[in-house]
Amino acid sequence: MTNQELQTLKNKFDIIGNDPALNRALEIAVAVAPTDITVLVMGESGVGKENIPRIIHQNSRRKNGKYFAINCGAIPEGTIDSELFGHEKGSFTGANEMRRGYFEEADGGTLFLDEIGELPLASQAKLLRVLQSGEFIRVGSSKVLKTDVRVIAATNIDLMHAVAKGKFREDLYYRLSAVSISMPALRDRKDDINLLFRKFASDFSAKYGMSKVTLTEDASIMLRRYRWPGNIRQLKNVAEAVSALESGRMSAYSDKCVIDMEVLARYIPKEEPNLLPARSASYQDSPESAGEREAIIRMLLQLKQDVDYLKEVVAAAGLGRPSVPVISAPEEMHVAPAHDMDEEEDPEEQEFQESRQETTSIKSASQELIDKVLRKHGGNRKAAAAELGISERTLYRKIKQMTDK
Repeated sequence: MTNQELQTLKNKFDIIGNDPALNRALEIAVAVAPTDITVLVMGESGVGKENIPRIIHQNSRRKNGKYFAINCGAIPEGTIDSELFGHEKGSFTGANEMRRGYFEEADGGTLFLDEIGELPLASQAKLLRVLQSGEFIRVGSSKVLKTDVRVIAATNIDLMHAVAKGKFREDLYYRLSAVSISMPALRDRKDDINLLFRKFASDFSAKYGMSKVTLTEDASIMLRRYRWPGNIRQLKNVAEAVSALESGRMSAYSDKCVIDMEVLARYIPKEEPNLLPARSASYQDSPESAGEREAIIRMLLQLKQDVDYLKEVVAAAGLGRPSVPVISAPEEMHVAPAHDMDEEEDPEEQEFQESRQETTSIKSASQELIDKVLRKHGGNRKAAAAELGISERTLYRKIKQMTDK
């Protein structure tokens, strides 16, 4: 494509930017448009992946046919097959009449399946059949129907990783990715960031009759340096928020609203590059159980410090290997009876007894530490809980467990 043709395409679909990776994506979209080859659009959320299928459809022989965009991640798993392939009357509760699905409605047109990685495995098998043969079956029917639909899919996840995890069919992946188009992230399009901001601010100004926002040089630099995890969508939100809330800041020399770095910083979230990503909590995790685990770790560390200190004292006294004093076991400690040396021990029984003793020892040590910290703070449970790193509720429960025995 010539530069003029490329710019005409951008103007038609309201695309802003001159980044080489963006231009390459648009050129591929136009090149594959006349064919019926399946296309997979890849890129982070908010980069504008939805523009590619519209360009392909409008430049194809199907441009007079229907075009549907379906977000697979927004449809409940129990109804996705009905949405895509339709259903017969009475096929399930609430199916009061026959319904044609998107594949039937879009016959002769184009179907854009966004967030294809969210499609359930059972539905993936049905999609593969449509792509290979054009055949599908409505939910609750046994009649095979035919359709002629151009499918374009998009994803913001690594589908090959999903394949490796067993969450996406490998054969479907290769069928969808006959041609792959990658949309660049906004942080990789630094020179386009200010162009996009001006476009969004200008559109907002024209729509609501407000003064147009312009940025000082330091504000423009700040805009380019930000990481933009939400990509173009996030940038548009920031531009509109600034325009709506700062439009009263008129320049002394014009009717424009001039925004400097200090003002712009209020609308851009602070980045924390040194923070590690938070671990996703499982269904078994809760703040209370996490606090208990942390308290146990603290207790074990303190016990280890005490043991290390005793070792240092013994070594400093030059006593060599000390004789171990006899310490009476706590009441709840269950000591396994000694075995005769000639008697063969059951390994599983021995492991069970050792594990049981270890658990009881940790429990006893935890109670001793709680009692020690409470005495340190004069019985102030709030201060004791803070030092132990657990909630007051957890501390109350543990004290109750100690007193009930």
